[in-house]
Amino acid sequence: MIRTLLSAVVLGIALPAVYAQTSPATPAQAVVDKALAAVGGRDKLLKIFRFGETFHFGDKPEPPEGKKRTSRTSVIELPNRWWLGKKERGDEPAKEDVRAWSLDLLVDPKSKFEPIAEITDEGKACEGVQVSGNVTPPMKFYFDKESHLLHRLDWRGDFYRFSDWKEHDGLRYASKTIIFKLKDGKPWFYHEITSMERLTQLPDGLAKP
Repeated sequence: MIRTLLSAVVLGIALPAVYAQTSPATPAQAVVDKALAAVGGRDKLLKIFRFGETFHFGDKPEPPEGKKRTSRTSVIELPNRWWLGKKERGDEPAKEDVRAWSLDLLVDPKSKFEPIAEITDEGKACEGVQVSGNVTPPMKFYFDKESHLLHRLDWRGDFYRFSDWKEHDGLRYASKTIIFKLKDGKPWFYHEITSMERLTQLPDGLAKP
């Protein structure tokens, strides 16, 4: 009798633990997991990095006649530090853009995920996830259903399209981004990452504020 009771107690404790380990991910979490795997896994995500970039404002892929793209080098320490030279940018919404394309928001414990309707964008079928909890307003991420790579991001009054995927130190990242206005679909900003370097610590002279 004692042996039977002990067995029942053990099973009563062990079974919920087994079920917890094997319970399926929510639909939104499943999309997030595939996206993280597609870029190389969460362990490969950037934390501290230096990148070169060029960009210009306008509705054409090339700058207006007589003007050149802006070139610069930035150092990022996620989630919220961004240095241009030795100046930290402070309260800058573009920091949230970096958290988005780097997928840092997808591994933030404060982030909450909700499934959203699938879309077709530029001929690509995309599944979507809305991310809230640590970004305001919430962001809508759309991932290519075939590659599971980030194809589009809707945030505030804009949407972003990502392309020209490259690899650095086991991580895949989109090197080109175009930002469009949601209200009319017109592009207004062209951006390209020209170099990428993962860092293990901040360079000398970049003290935290």
